[in-house]
Amino acid sequence: MEEQYKISDPQVLKAVTHPLRARMLGLLRADGPATASELGRKVGESSGSTSYHLRELFKYGFIEEDPEQRDGRERRWRARHRYTSWNSREMSGTAEGREAVKVMRLWQADALGRIVQEFDESAWSAEWVEIAGMSDHITELPPAALAEFMARTEEILRELEARHGGAPDAEQVRIWVGGFPRNRREEP
Repeated sequence: MEEQYKISDPQVLKAVTHPLRARMLGLLRADGPATASELGRKVGESSGSTSYHLRELFKYGFIEEDPEQRDGRERRWRARHRYTSWNSREMSGTAEGREAVKVMRLWQADALGRIVQEFDESAWSAEWVEIAGMSDHITELPPAALAEFMARTEEILRELEARHGGAPDAEQVRIWVGGFPRNRREEP
């Protein structure tokens, strides 16, 4: 699997703004290859619906057929990349690009809200309960410093992944990193 899918075409980003497509792509990245029927059961949709959306994800380069797990009756699909990225400045050049970026950001925030809502402390060890959570910070930084923060966060995450991958107590962990300048007209 490739590391990232760097998108510069608003049409391609728009293809993954559909909530069901984004969710299925996330499942393929997190859980590995699946058929339309398997994904349909996970997301509560018909295999016809998931098949259509899988073909759209394939058309725009997000997924591919899994050659290692052919089953003869039904295609198995896998994600081509670990994550999707785009340059917001490039995308903001058109109304379509701005809208696609906004929809993706809102989808990410909604997904975070669902994960927080679904987190059940009683299902996890004390170590996980103690460390799971979020923090927010308000600080003053220029754009270059925020860019450095984002890049260093990626570096640290990859280093920790390499060092601790395969540890007996390792679990998939969802991590969000974001930074937006504060509209000074907002209430604190």
